[in-house]
Amino acid sequence: MNAVAHQAGIPDWLAPTTASPVSTLRLSEIIAALSYALDLTEGQPPGHCLRACWIGMQIGQSIGLDAGALSDLYYTLLLKDTGCSSNAARLWELYGGDELRTKRDFKLVDSQSLLQLAGFVLRHAGPGEALRTRIRRLINLCRNGQELATELVHTRCERGADIVQRLGFGEAVVSGIFSLDEHWNGKGRPQGVSGAAIPLNSRIALLAQVADVFNTIGGERAACAQVRRRAGSWFDPQLCTAFLGVSRGPSFWSGLHPDGLEQRVMGLEPAARSILIDEQRLDGIAEAFADIIDAKSNFTYGHSQRVAQYAEAVALELGMSAPRRRWLRRGALLHDIGKLGVSNGILDKPGRLDEQEWEAVKRHAQFTEDILRRVRVFGDLAPIAAAHHERPDGTGYPKRLAGREIGLETRIITVADIFDAITAERPYRGPTPVEQALALMERERDSAVDGQCLDALKRVAPWGSPASP
Repeated sequence: MNAVAHQAGIPDWLAPTTASPVSTLRLSEIIAALSYALDLTEGQPPGHCLRACWIGMQIGQSIGLDAGALSDLYYTLLLKDTGCSSNAARLWELYGGDELRTKRDFKLVDSQSLLQLAGFVLRHAGPGEALRTRIRRLINLCRNGQELATELVHTRCERGADIVQRLGFGEAVVSGIFSLDEHWNGKGRPQGVSGAAIPLNSRIALLAQVADVFNTIGGERAACAQVRRRAGSWFDPQLCTAFLGVSRGPSFWSGLHPDGLEQRVMGLEPAARSILIDEQRLDGIAEAFADIIDAKSNFTYGHSQRVAQYAEAVALELGMSAPRRRWLRRGALLHDIGKLGVSNGILDKPGRLDEQEWEAVKRHAQFTEDILRRVRVFGDLAPIAAAHHERPDGTGYPKRLAGREIGLETRIITVADIFDAITAERPYRGPTPVEQALALMERERDSAVDGQCLDALKRVAPWGSPASP
């Protein structure tokens, strides 16, 4: 408890947050930190979006873009993968197995090469499935591959463009993200646009993305070789020339090193176009990333929003101040951000999870804390949001906290999370009526759920079907 709160007799959970003032935060700082969540959902090594931003901004500077255009390019690069969670469930449905691995490996494929595509499908369709099931899956992918690929890309691009538009970005960023997978020769997706008709930001972002992927697995020679090979097919030849030019600079490749990467990338934002955020914009960012989280599975649609709604109602019932409720709501919106790193093959599995799968699910709590700790203003919130699977009886995870070791804010998020999990539809069952859900939770009073928070939930519970469309 801080000294002022202690002297006033105010409980810790009612005291103002000690997080850094929002007014000192740049938008780039928050987006750069949260981009690690986007790396998770694409199955990419941590820092992929940041590295792509470093590469793409070097290209943008070398071709003489002005400050306004560089600012738009900067956020296109950092946010290029905002729609990627939206096709995860469908990808798992089509291929089976771990869709994170499928996404990661597809980044290495030249989709204009039938030989590479065929090899990819053979390696990734239905791993571990019975031969008959795998053959059916292979036939579907081969027969309908073009149509299915367009569907997957369109879903991702449309969703990503919608999210960045709701975040307040202009047409240059929105169109840059929507057209990310268009190719110079017109054989890309989702619309088959070609040449200079493809937004410049899209052309740079695609090149930067591929360059980072191949540099990560094979070094700078592999990255440059892919850029040369795809010049005129995937990539704008002039941008390839620009990339190969800047790649010979003394600090280009060393700039991709993880140590200090965030700071270097933040330093690339044009100072004159730097955006300071306010409380409302911070709320909008939390809402947007909650949508990214919930889009990963058909069974979690709206989950984070409902948990935030229930947590805020419980907090109000317990007398929490308005500023603290706003702070808590952000934690509730982002409590499952770590699930972006869990395969849909596990999240959407209709049967019981085996031990290895359960361990993978439990890791999402630590992922949540690691990601949120990167955001300066979420520093205090990170352990609170990440602890939502801890239990008063000490049998929860990830740290097996017990009793009052679990802060009240966490206990509020936990009761809201459990309530929504029971009342929403899941792969293995339908939704449970509210009255029955509360009765089930009562059996877990002070073992899985905090009694004080449960009583408050009972007083404010939405008597209906909260998870219904």
